Amino acid sequence: MNPGHKQLIQIALVALLLVGCIAVLLPFTGTLLFAIVICVTTLPIRNRLLRICRGRSNLAALLVSILLLLLLVAPVALLSGSIADGVELAIRYLKPLMENGLPAEPPAWLARLPIVGRDAGAYWHELVASREEMNNLLHQFVDPTRKLALATAALLAQGLLQLVLVIFFVFFIFRDAHLYADALHIGSRTLAGDLGERMLALVEGTVTGVMVGIVGTAAAQSVVAMVGFLIAGVPGVVILTVATFFLSMVPVIGATLIWLGAAVWLYSEGQTGWAVFMVLWGMFGISSVDNFIKPILISRTSSLPLLLIVVGVFGGVLVFGFIGLFLGPTLLALGQVLIREWLAHADAQVPAAEEHRPR
Repeated sequence: MNPGHKQLIQIALVALLLVGCIAVLLPFTGTLLFAIVICVTTLPIRNRLLRICRGRSNLAALLVSILLLLLLVAPVALLSGSIADGVELAIRYLKPLMENGLPAEPPAWLARLPIVGRDAGAYWHELVASREEMNNLLHQFVDPTRKLALATAALLAQGLLQLVLVIFFVFFIFRDAHLYADALHIGSRTLAGDLGERMLALVEGTVTGVMVGIVGTAAAQSVVAMVGFLIAGVPGVVILTVATFFLSMVPVIGATLIWLGAAVWLYSEGQTGWAVFMVLWGMFGISSVDNFIKPILISRTSSLPLLLIVVGVFGGVLVFGFIGLFLGPTLLALGQVLIREWLAHADAQVPAAEEHRPR
């Protein structure tokens, strides 16, 4: 056989092998990337557990996995189940209204609403008088709300499965962490020398900083929210706190949906003073945490613009599903840092090349 033809066949076989490997790994790309992000972020915990376990990497990896199950999977399962139960409860509550109609008189809190209270009361009487209009209104309200709630529950259920798979990957990565670490250092040095080592250090610092910033801020907001819910006497504190933690990762509007909903419920129960307290606590307590805690946590590595966080969160959810809440901003911040480092390295090489240019 011609040596040239033999070489082409070898190249084709290697290319087919690479295409096959990529095709197999492609469905798990987001999950595997997020597992790597989790491993980088929790590496200090794993190293400490490894010392406690006297170098037994299997046991240390198992303990980290159990800890992640308790911190990530359990709250998501609780929240997903609560949303599904809430949808069924709302349907059971609205079904008698659709069958028997509204009470003759509107609730007292509806008439007390500022500006719109009188018009809302008049519209209530119109709905009581017209059964067809009331049913149309209920259908217009119930169907989109039901679909939104079920879509949210489905997203959380998908996130639950993704998190379980992520923790499965984390266990095996941590079990053989020394092998992967050696391979990364050798590969980065082989490909880019000192720049590769510096890029690797930047990757570790940026991933840790962004994850700590996003998750730490969400945790701080959820704790502040929990205190406010307890003070105001809002029911379902545990569920609301968990929901605040995850929604706080969505910039601007995330946590607002929870505390504003709690304030509306308090007002509907006639507790106007506590409703005002909840609004003030949400504006100056819960939402302001994002403006102070997140910049402090993230500034240790790099500045992360709000636009980058917004695009990262929503784009990450569209591409990767639930884990995109964490993975999207992390990947964009990492890309930003690496591009800046590459440009700085390129600028530093230009004067050096000019100095060595023959005159």
